Amino acid sequence: MEIVPHMVGQLVRERILSKIGFVDAHTEGEPTRIIVDGGPDIGDGPLPERVARFAKFADDFRRCVILEPRGWDAVVGALLCEPTDPTCAAGVIFFNNAGYLGMCGHGAVGVAVALHYLGKIGLGQNRLETPVGIIEIDLHNPNQASIQNVPSYRLHRSVPIEVDGLGTVVGDVAWGGNWFFLIGESPVDLILDNVDALMDASGRVRDALRRNGITGANGAEIDHIEFFGPPHAADADSRNFVYCPGGQYDRSPCGTGTSAKLACLAADGKLQPGEQWIQESIIGSRFTANYVRIDEHNIVPTIVGHAFICSEGNLIRQPLDPFISGIRCTTANESEERLV
Repeated sequence: MEIVPHMVGQLVRERILSKIGFVDAHTEGEPTRIIVDGGPDIGDGPLPERVARFAKFADDFRRCVILEPRGWDAVVGALLCEPTDPTCAAGVIFFNNAGYLGMCGHGAVGVAVALHYLGKIGLGQNRLETPVGIIEIDLHNPNQASIQNVPSYRLHRSVPIEVDGLGTVVGDVAWGGNWFFLIGESPVDLILDNVDALMDASGRVRDALRRNGITGANGAEIDHIEFFGPPHAADADSRNFVYCPGGQYDRSPCGTGTSAKLACLAADGKLQPGEQWIQESIIGSRFTANYVRIDEHNIVPTIVGHAFICSEGNLIRQPLDPFISGIRCTTANESEERLV
């Protein structure tokens, strides 16, 4: 049979398994890939149950979206879905190269900006439903949003731990939507030239936490490590380096990490309710934050950041592609695949 030009396109389309519609944004330098169409069928019901079904039955989708050759290890994915609470503009499930996240601060800002870009929400007050609770969003303009995060708190103060190559390291265990070990002094200057050393040190700290059985509440793994140091900008309060699950670092100051930091500052009486805190990232981008206290142990942080749309389009999955579910390249410091 002779193949005429118009038939070529038809043959190509027949070999397409699926298209995944996405919008890419970055929040203060940290990328978020928002899935707007073609996501997996994970049913309805509470978001934690949907996360479990996502992980059990459709984890190849996560790998496809995040991993090479369609993605890259630094990106965080955000699957838009129907909320269970009708007051929310959307439900969202965050995931990365290692598994699933309860909450993602930079991702929430990116999702808000993307929803506005797509004409789904207007400026002003909106709500997002996440697996760990509902967050309030105030979209100030098309590229700036405040997120009122889930209640945050410090679980343990000044925990000493022996770390290979670093000696005794002291940090706080705190929750800001994910579990963090927050270390007040960095082993090296917080500059991009030292990223490899910071990654290595963070991996060693996380390994030590695992070996010593130091966890978050109910045995939850502490999968984020955060070093702090003096800011570079005169009007900032602190500079940080945040090591994430999967062996990458946060280009933004990390919304959940900044929330955990505020919980520690509040517990120590070093930051008062409503007082502003400016957190710098390793690349010099910043979040502005404050909090309100809801009881003796818990605060509700508000994080203000900027996000920008980078691209939009479709990811293609063809049935004969040997890397249809991505390529997982692990290193010694990366965590194993896990579910949150």
